[in-house]
Amino acid sequence: MTHPTSTSLDGPDFIALQVRDVEAAAAFCEERLGMRRAPASPPGAVVFATEPIPFAVREPLPGVDLDAVARPGLGVALWFRTADAQALHDRLAADGVTIISPPQYSPFGRTFTFAGPEGYAITAHGG
Repeated sequence: MTHPTSTSLDGPDFIALQVRDVEAAAAFCEERLGMRRAPASPPGAVVFATEPIPFAVREPLPGVDLDAVARPGLGVALWFRTADAQALHDRLAADGVTIISPPQYSPFGRTFTFAGPEGYAITAHGG
């Protein structure tokens, strides 16, 4: 068994999506997903008070061309915990949010995947 050292990774402690329109993406997160903004955010980003890991939407980094990809984040699995995945699904579907995969049971509880800000695939699980 290996032990953590100062040269090993402990795990994720911040996640950010690069988006074309930071305010529109932040509004989606607030209005559709119920996230709350953190008290402070760096320029060009909106950080949310998610736990245990802070989440943000931010301007693209230099050299990132989001228009060059069919769907941002392809190949990355982004999962968020919720108290009731089915209720969240029902609300998002009623609000016209694109559902990528319908609710189903998994080892992580009820799950479904929806199109988040600018088309990022986000899986919600719980309940």
